[in-house]
Amino acid sequence: MLFNSLRTQLLLWLLVPLILFVGFNTWVTYSSAIEMATVVHDRMLLGSARIIAEQIRYEDESLQVTIPPAALELFQSDSHDLIYYRVVTARGALLAGQPDLPAPPPTHHNEEAVYFNARFREQPVRIVAFFQQVVGNPERAPVMIEVAQTQHSYKTLSDRMWEHTVQQQLMILLLVGLLLLLGLRHGLAPMMRLRDRVRRRKPGALEELDTTPVPSELAPLVHAINDYVQRLDDHMSAQGRFIANASHQLRTPLTILNTQVHYGLRSSDSESKDAALRAINKGIQHGIRLVNQLLTLSNAETGIGHPLRQSDVNLIEVVQRVIEELATLAQSKAIDLGFEFCDNPVMVHATPSMLEELVANLLDNALRYTPSGGIVTVSVSASEHGTLLRIEDNGPGIPEAERERVFERFYRLQEDRSDGSGLGLAIVREIATASMASVTLATPPGGIGLQVTVAFPPLTRAPA
Repeated sequence: MLFNSLRTQLLLWLLVPLILFVGFNTWVTYSSAIEMATVVHDRMLLGSARIIAEQIRYEDESLQVTIPPAALELFQSDSHDLIYYRVVTARGALLAGQPDLPAPPPTHHNEEAVYFNARFREQPVRIVAFFQQVVGNPERAPVMIEVAQTQHSYKTLSDRMWEHTVQQQLMILLLVGLLLLLGLRHGLAPMMRLRDRVRRRKPGALEELDTTPVPSELAPLVHAINDYVQRLDDHMSAQGRFIANASHQLRTPLTILNTQVHYGLRSSDSESKDAALRAINKGIQHGIRLVNQLLTLSNAETGIGHPLRQSDVNLIEVVQRVIEELATLAQSKAIDLGFEFCDNPVMVHATPSMLEELVANLLDNALRYTPSGGIVTVSVSASEHGTLLRIEDNGPGIPEAERERVFERFYRLQEDRSDGSGLGLAIVREIATASMASVTLATPPGGIGLQVTVAFPPLTRAPA
C-alpha cells in the first residue's frame, strides 16, 4: 500500500536518481581525492629531491653531497611517515642514503623526474627519482636523487578530502529530501482539498465541481469527474423515468385485472364469468409479455457495459426459429411471411439468446402493425463489409420525424392502438449496440410500410 501513494512514488522518482547520482559522484570524488593527494605528495617528494640536488657539488675531483634538514622537514605530519633517500652517480656509485632503495625504470634525461610506487622494508612507498647534472663534473651523465616516503600521510590526506566531500553531498541530499517533502506536501495540497470537497458532498448530490481553485494539472480530472457526474445524472434520470413508466405500465393492467375479477365474482351467469376470465387471461398474457420485455431490456443494457458471453452465431438459423414461432400469428392475420437468404451460413458475433430476442421483437412488431392480408419479408445478406438483416412490411410505417423517438422506452405513436408496450425497438437498439451493430429505419422502395435494417460488422478472425 505504501507504493500506491503518489507522494511516495514522486519521492522515489526524484530521490532514487539523486541517490544514484550522489553514489556515482562519491566514486568520482574518491578518485579525484586520490589524484589530488598524489599530486600533493609528488610535489613534496620532488621539492625534497630538488633541495638535495642543490647541495651536490664537484670538489677535489669527486662528487660531494650534503643532506640539508629542510629536505626532510617537508614531510613532517601526524602520520609519522618514514623518509628514505639515495643519491647515486651515473655509474651506480652510492653518494648518500640507503643503497637498497628500489631503482626507477632506466632513464638519463637531465631535469627529469620519475614517480613510481614500490615496497621497501615491507611497506608501500612512493618514490621520486630526479636526474640532474652537476656543474664541473667531467661526467656528462646526470646524478640520480631518489626520495621515498611511506604512504600513511598520503592515505590520510586522500581520505580526509573524500570524507569532507561526502559529508557535503550527504548534507545536500538530506536538505533536498526535506525540500522535496515540503514541496510535495504543498504541491499535493490542492488534491487533498479536492478530496475533502468531494467527501463533504451529500449523498445524491450531482452538481458539478468548481474548477476555479484547481491547478491546471488537476483540471482534466475535475472535467472528467464533472462529465461523469453529468452522465450519471442523465442515467439516473433515465432510470427514474423508466421505473415510473414501468410502474404505470404494470399498474394499468393490474387495475384492469382487479376490475375484471370483481366483475366476474359479481356476475351470476356463466357467459359473463367466461368473458371476464377471457379478459383476465388476455391481461395476464399482456403483463407476462411486458415483464419479459423489461427483463430482456435490463439484460441488454447489462450487455453494453459488461458484454455477455458472445460467439459466432448462424443468423439464418436464428431467423428460421423465430419465423417458426411466429408463423401462427402470421397465419391468424393472413399475412404473407417470406424469408430470403442464401444457401451458405451467415455468421455474426453476438449473444445467441439476445440475437434471437432482437429478431423476435422486430418480426413481432412487423406482424402486429401490418394489416390482415399484408406482406412481411425477412432477408439476410452478407458481404465483406458485414451482414445485413432486413425486415420489410407494407403496414402504416413510421413518420420520418418520429423514427428516432420510437427507440425510446415506452414511446408509442399517437395513432398506435395495439396492445404493445413501446419497448420492442428500445430492446432492439440495446441488443444491437451490445453486438456492435446499428439499426436504421427507412421507407421501403415501394413507398409504403417500414424497412428495418440491422447492420452487423464483419467477423474479425485472429491470425493463425
